[in-house]
Amino acid sequence: MLDFNKLLTIRMKKIKVENNIKIAETLPSEFYKSDIHFDQLKEKVFYRSWQLIEHESILTINTNVYPFDFIKDYIDEPLILIKDDKDDYKCLTNVCTHRANIIVNNRCKLNDLKCMYHGRKFNLDGKFKSMPEFDEAENFPRECDNLKEFQIKNLGPFLFVGLEPSFDIGLVFNQISERVSFIPLDKLTFRSDLSKDYLVNSHWALYCDNYLEGFHIPFVHNDLNNILDYGNYDTEIFENYNLQVGYAKDGEEVFDIPESHIDFGKNVAAYYYWLYPNIMLNFYPWGLSINIVKPISNKKTKVQFLTYVFDESKLETGAGASLDKVEREDEFVVEGVQKGINSRFYKTGRFSPTKEKGVHHFHSLLAKSINS
Repeated sequence: MLDFNKLLTIRMKKIKVENNIKIAETLPSEFYKSDIHFDQLKEKVFYRSWQLIEHESILTINTNVYPFDFIKDYIDEPLILIKDDKDDYKCLTNVCTHRANIIVNNRCKLNDLKCMYHGRKFNLDGKFKSMPEFDEAENFPRECDNLKEFQIKNLGPFLFVGLEPSFDIGLVFNQISERVSFIPLDKLTFRSDLSKDYLVNSHWALYCDNYLEGFHIPFVHNDLNNILDYGNYDTEIFENYNLQVGYAKDGEEVFDIPESHIDFGKNVAAYYYWLYPNIMLNFYPWGLSINIVKPISNKKTKVQFLTYVFDESKLETGAGASLDKVEREDEFVVEGVQKGINSRFYKTGRFSPTKEKGVHHFHSLLAKSINS
């Protein structure tokens, strides 16, 4: 009789995606249906990802400590964002090194971190400070009695954290910052009235598949198709992210791009950045829409829309208009694919070499992570 670990090894077959998109096949339907693959992705992909903490305005002169979870309701790793007296940011574990109690429960202003369970204290840099009733403890404190620190990287005012990230997102942010250098990121203001969460009845990767190609725009998004120049829609592939550039038809709202820029003279309506595996940064002439795709199960996904505006006069114009309508249209087709992926007669598909480079890139990264 096979033991459980051996059975898992047999069932978790390697997934191959050909490098040559002209002959490559998509991920097999089993990938989207398998609970084993879904669980694998939590550790092999999301645990090693970068995730948005918040806009830096979450901490003010009256609050210097902000508790949060790495991916709430999915990877509930308790963390604390801290802003010190020099306005530098740190991210620490929010778990006391004595008996694992949560240290900080609410956003607040503190001079040090104190666990309310047994009184262990830490400095704001995470170093052990004091502990009652431990005078007779030998070989104490040790390095492991300090709070573990995690990497923070920023894209302008947006702070991201990695637990044990698989790549350096700082290099990615440098390249994005250069491309959108004419956009005043420091003037972006959060708009809660334009932000919301969507529940999509599909596998999270199917939602990303849809985002990563403009192939469906003429068939699904009639209003958006009337704005974008579908023939010039372009996808640029990079190692751990990709960029879709939406060009507008004449007369539509576009970026005011300076002469020194690589895209000067082009009618750029939107820059759609995707960061592996689940973050979308959508830059429009009015500001930025951040979409975060959060798995719930292999049949349900939460998509968080966060809206930041610097030019209200351009809201509801161009490619950045009617985003709720576009989202509902995307949900309809993605949920249709979720139903179809369970067909006994669908196994895998092929990629359009011209229009589905982003999806091929995503599938290649997922296969690499699963097979690692």
